[in-house]
Amino acid sequence: MAKAITKFICQQCGYESAGFLGRCPSCGTWGSLVETLLPGEGERARGREGERETKPISLGEVKTAKFQRLSTKIGEFDRVLGGGPPRRDGRVEAGIVPGSVILLAGDPGIGKSTILLQVAANIPGTVLYISGEESPEQIKIRSERLGIKDKNILFLSETNVEAIVDQLEIGNLKLVIIDSIQTLYTSSLTGTPGSVGQVRECAARLLNLAKRKGIPMFFIGHVTKEGAIAGPMVLNHLVDTVLFFEGERFQSLRILRGFKNRFGPTDEVGVFEMGEKGLLEVSNPSKLFLEERREKVPGSVVTCLMEGSRPLLCEIQALVVPTQLAIPRRVSQGIDWGRLQLLTAVLSKRAGLPLSSFDVFVNVAGGIKVAEPGVDLAVSLAIASSFSDKPLDPKVCALGEVGLLGEIRQVGNLEKRVKEARRLGFTKIVSPREVRTISSAIKTFVKG
Repeated sequence: MAKAITKFICQQCGYESAGFLGRCPSCGTWGSLVETLLPGEGERARGREGERETKPISLGEVKTAKFQRLSTKIGEFDRVLGGGPPRRDGRVEAGIVPGSVILLAGDPGIGKSTILLQVAANIPGTVLYISGEESPEQIKIRSERLGIKDKNILFLSETNVEAIVDQLEIGNLKLVIIDSIQTLYTSSLTGTPGSVGQVRECAARLLNLAKRKGIPMFFIGHVTKEGAIAGPMVLNHLVDTVLFFEGERFQSLRILRGFKNRFGPTDEVGVFEMGEKGLLEVSNPSKLFLEERREKVPGSVVTCLMEGSRPLLCEIQALVVPTQLAIPRRVSQGIDWGRLQLLTAVLSKRAGLPLSSFDVFVNVAGGIKVAEPGVDLAVSLAIASSFSDKPLDPKVCALGEVGLLGEIRQVGNLEKRVKEARRLGFTKIVSPREVRTISSAIKTFVKG
């Protein structure tokens, strides 16, 4: 067998080198040279012989692809993968698309391997679980804890992608799980597993096989310390779907988000709770977030945020205390720190609250992270309530964005938010319909 030809190519300017260089001589970029596999002369000749003439066709000539999705039997997981509820003829419209490649990433210990092991147990047919990090004995311990005793799940401890491809070629599989893509390597490249060249080449080979044989695959991906998916950005472009599992490691709540989906929307989220028997679906997340709420306590306000197309009620907590420092602290948990700085400045300037000598702490109860401005009004009312030491009516739900001029602005899906709040018993809705400025909202619902 002829030796594979590799070169180190700069990802910025395309400069080629026979060996690795820390800095590109052409553009001067550090760490941009990546080992890349080049086709040999025999492969080039076979490629020319196998070339066929192609020509453009009109959109009307393209036939619509018809396929039946493979349900994971986990409603929250299927929701994020895309599709809809089962039709009358029994055809599944939500779940995994045959031949698709799905990348699932998240922090260590968040539950990536757990949820995919539960998915594997629900798939009718043979599932191959390829682990480069754990032995079959370790996975067996987890499966026993989850109550999974399915003999249709096969385990393979292998990191060489050529050996994995050989196994996939001869098997009749319904699903393949790779745990994780950063542990695989190909002997054609000299780089270590997890390097940019290795991850890109291994992912490309597995993706080509998945498309050719119609086998859906899950790639478990590592994340960097900044929270981004480890490896080359091309990995996100290669796969069909990118899912991210997030949540606080030492809290039970887990949220599954879709950041890319070629076969469905990316505005859906799945909510899970980590328990002794694995990850459990949460059909009513609002109830989970509010079940430990204490009423008639200063600094507590309920709001309704949108997670994808789903309205979720959560509690905003604030604590305002005199500072012992020259510069007062602004501490946030669950919301952006810069947004908290902005809101405290608006409250000081437009509502007359002297917060310059007070520390302000804000927390979103339940461990959920909020990025949308629709919770601004709730945060502002919670701060004002704690500062005045006056609790709000426990039936109040605040919805609205606060501008720099102190005005309360409209938020998207207001009707859906109001409907969800009223369904859970919140009769007093504070929104731009009822109040126009933050000062009038504080006078009416805090000081009134």
